[in-house]
Amino acid sequence: MAETSTRTVERALDLMGIVCDQGAMTLAEAAREADLPVSTTLRLLRTVEASKWLTRDDAGIYRPGTRLIQVGAQAFSNDSLADLSRQPMQDLAAETGESVYLSVEAHGDTVLYISIVEGNHSVRHVSWVGHTIPATGSAAGRVLQGHTPDEGYLVSENIVEEDVTAISAPVHGGNGPIAAMSILVPTYRATRQKNRSDGALLRHAASEVSRKLRTTSH
Repeated sequence: MAETSTRTVERALDLMGIVCDQGAMTLAEAAREADLPVSTTLRLLRTVEASKWLTRDDAGIYRPGTRLIQVGAQAFSNDSLADLSRQPMQDLAAETGESVYLSVEAHGDTVLYISIVEGNHSVRHVSWVGHTIPATGSAAGRVLQGHTPDEGYLVSENIVEEDVTAISAPVHGGNGPIAAMSILVPTYRATRQKNRSDGALLRHAASEVSRKLRTTSH
C-alpha cells in the first residue's frame, strides 16, 4: 500500500511539473506527456485541481493554480533576487510612503508578484504576493517585455485595478529585464509631479538592484 501511495504522489507531482513546464495543457496532452492512461490522468488532475494546485478553465485547459503560484512566490521570495531587492525596496517605500512590489514573468503571458514592502499611508495597496496580473497593458508587464521609455520608468493608470496607478522600472540581469520593481499608488494621490518624483526614485532603486546583481554574478 505504501508503494502504491508513493507512486500516486510521484505521478501527481510529475503531472503538475508537466503542466507548469508547458504553461497550459489539455487532458489528452497531459496524459500523453506523462505516458499515463487518460482515466488515470483525469483522476490525478481532479485531485490536484480540488486542492488548487492546478486550475481548469471552461475549455478544459489545465494551468498552474493559485496554491501552486503562491507556494512558488514564497519560495522565490527567499531567492537572491528578492534578498538583494529588499533594502532598496524598503528605502523606496520610506521615501515615497507607497507600497513597493517586485515581480517577474510567469507562464501564460502573466506577471507574478514575489515580494512587497507596504507603504505607510493609511490608504495603501496591500500585499498581492503570489497573485498574477496580465502582462499585456500592465506597467510591470510592459517593462518586463522591454518597453521602458527613455525616462527609465513607465506609468499606467487604472489598468489592472480601478483607482490604482502603477509606476514600474526594470531590474536588469544578463541580456535584459529579469524583474520589475513597481510603486502602486491610489490614483487620487498620483499627481503628475508625484509620479515624476516617485518614478525617479524608483528608477534609482531598480538600478541599484541591477548593480547588485551584476556584482553578485561576478
